This record gives sequence, C-alpha cells and structure tokens, in this order.
Amino acid sequence: MNIYFITFGCKVNIYETENMKQHFKELGYTISDSEKGCDIYVINSCTVTETGDKKLFKELRRLRRENPAAVIAVTGCFPQVFGSQADKLSCANIIMGTKERKNLPYLIEEYIKTQKKQVLLCEYTSRDVFEEMCNKGYENNTRAFVKIQDGCNMFCTYCIIPYTRGRFRSKPLESLITEVKGLAKAGYREIVLVGINLSFYGIEFGMRLADAVEAVCGIDKIERVRLGSLEPEMLSDTDIQRMAAQSKLCPQFHLSLQSGCDRTLKAMNRRYTASDYALLVQKLRDNFKDCAITTDIMVGFPGETDEDFNESLELVKKIGFAKAHIFPYSQRKGTPAADMDGQVPKNIKAHRAEIMSEETGKSQVKFLQSQIGLEFPVLFEHEKSDGIHHGYTPNYTQVKIFTKYLDKSLRNMIFYVKIVGIEHDYCIGEIHEPSIS
Repeated sequence: MNIYFITFGCKVNIYETENMKQHFKELGYTISDSEKGCDIYVINSCTVTETGDKKLFKELRRLRRENPAAVIAVTGCFPQVFGSQADKLSCANIIMGTKERKNLPYLIEEYIKTQKKQVLLCEYTSRDVFEEMCNKGYENNTRAFVKIQDGCNMFCTYCIIPYTRGRFRSKPLESLITEVKGLAKAGYREIVLVGINLSFYGIEFGMRLADAVEAVCGIDKIERVRLGSLEPEMLSDTDIQRMAAQSKLCPQFHLSLQSGCDRTLKAMNRRYTASDYALLVQKLRDNFKDCAITTDIMVGFPGETDEDFNESLELVKKIGFAKAHIFPYSQRKGTPAADMDGQVPKNIKAHRAEIMSEETGKSQVKFLQSQIGLEFPVLFEHEKSDGIHHGYTPNYTQVKIFTKYLDKSLRNMIFYVKIVGIEHDYCIGEIHEPSIS
C-alpha cells in the first residue's frame, strides 16, 4: 500500500516523521513522494499557534475532498491536547497524539479491517522515559536531524508545548552514539541535534548538553555538529567552554529571546533577564570564532506597552542578530496568557512586528556584509539550478556560487569558498581550488 506523509512544525516533527516512514517501510509499505493516488495519508501536526491548527484543518479537508476513499491519520501535537474536539478532526479515520506512534501501523490495519474510527491518546506522566527512535537517513537531505530531547517543564505562560509533550526526557548517550554512527556510515557529514527544550538534555542522568556534543563530535566521518533551537537559561560558562573545545561544533546558535523587556519576560515566565541574555550572547561570541546568533522575537504579548516594546527593540539593536524570526503574539487556548488582561489589538501587534522585522533585517544585512572577504568550508546541499550551487557555512550563512563545474553535482561535498558579495539574504562565493572533498 502507498502512504504519503505531511509534516507541520519544527525539526523534532521532521525527525519523528522520518522515523514513522522507516517503520512503515520495514512493515512493507511503499512511501510515496507524490500525494496523488495514495492509499494512506499521515499528517504530523503542530499546535504551537492557532494558525498552525487552521492549516491542519484546511489540509485535512482538502485531502478528504480529493481522496474520499483514502485512509487518513492525524498524529502529533494537536490531537495530544485537543483530541476531544472530534468535530474538527471528523475527516480523519485515525487520531493519535505524540506518544506510542509505533502503534500507528496497527491502528491503520485495524481501521481497514473494521472501518471503525481509531483513537489512541495516551497521557504523559512523571514516569515517562524517552521514546526510542533511531533514524537511518533523510530523503533529499545532506544533513541529518537527531532528536535527543523531548518535553518541557518550564511552562511559559504563552506556550502549549508542556501539555503536548510532557516533561523533560533525554535520549541515552549510548543510543545517540549508535544512531549517529549509523548516519555517518550512510554518508551524512553534518548532524543537527534537536529537541523540544534542547538545553535541558541529560538533566535526569546528571548530564549536560555538552556531553551530547562531545559524544557526537567524537564520531569518525561526522565533520559538522549543529545545535537546534536553544533556551538561554541552562548554558553555563563551563558548558560553553566544553563546547567551544569541539572544533566540529558549528558556531551558530539559535537562542530564543522572545522579548528584550524584563517586565514582559517575567509575565511570560521566562527564567532570565534581558541583561542575562545579552551577557550570554557576548560569551558565545567571545568563545566561537565567526559566531552567528539567530533568534525568535515575540511582539504584542498581553500587557506589552509602547515602552516595553521599545525596550525590547533597543536590546535587539544592541545585540545585532544574524537572523531573526519575528511573530505577533497569538492567543493560545489552554495557556495562562490567553486569559491575561491587556490583550494587544491586532493592528498594534502587526505594526510592532513590522518595526522589529525592519530592525532585524538591517542587522542581517550587516552580518552578511561582515562575511565578505572571509573564507569558509561550505557544505553544498542542493543540486545546481541554472548553474548555481547552494550551500551553508559552519555559521549557517547561505552561500551561492556560479561555478565552472556546471555538469557536476556538488551535493554533499565541502569546498573552501571565499565570500565576495551579498544578495538579498545570502552570500555570493567563489570556490578556492582544489579544496573539493
């Protein structure tokens, strides 16, 4: 039977979808690259924002309209929290959350046999351990994501994730090493460590994120190790020093800010101040050459005044991010912030997002300009298009080159490239021969 997967949301979801694909393959299913004419569709959902929910409902209705006889399963974060809202998932034959997804094939088999809707929603408990997954590779990717942490105990007032993912859990170090060795054997040169709250890796084992970084950097044939999104409060001076000692660790840190205003951070239940964040950024820049800091910034949180916003804006100007994701606060039903007083009008949130985006756009250009004249090893990821090859430096700057190797794919190869200019949100480079590997 042919099965097609659709994934919404974060890199953790991407990892879990790939794991589900492998499981179905092992059971004899055919994973389709095209959604046309498939027997089964699986949607791995995200529910961080209500916008994500609307995308899910729209996609679900479309799939059912275009494939009335197909089996459709919805899994992931939305069902885990809102699975009782059956009317919104009426087009799905199978509903399951973020736990026990190894059982999805059996739920599909049961539905095909009985034609009865299947629902599996398992609650999280304090006794939960990391659900073992071991991916062997990613179709069309030259870098491999490896999920090493799940769950969150922090309960930021705007965030639904602790309710969708449960409490902190970490992948055992031995399992991590085994998985990455398999990926190295399969030809992957870059590993991206991801998690729901990655900074808390290993806390239940008395370990730190630095332990995972050191273990993966020590594996032969892996040439780059990159970290997914990080929360600031768990990176100690010792952690930074240990990680800086690993030459394979990429000097790019996506460090979630959310707000640069202390009053707003406190209302969000974030566990750091603006000055704590700025100091951490400086420590990373002091310890990692050519360091790039990227971030997420929320505007219009309940109670945010013009003064609060301007305070946040000033911190953003001071730090100078290489790239930033700006988004207006969105009320998330089931979180404390949704019921807070002082909800900011939509037009004001949009205006603040525009101002913040303009400022971070300037800092992105400034960062790209600072790369001109420097030389980096670039891992090429995409097949050439119109004679242009695309790749990324260790600090995750996108580089495009026009090369005489027009008939040769550079995919999964590393060249030393000199940055000679910028264009939009990427750099232009020239290959320095003969450094192909």
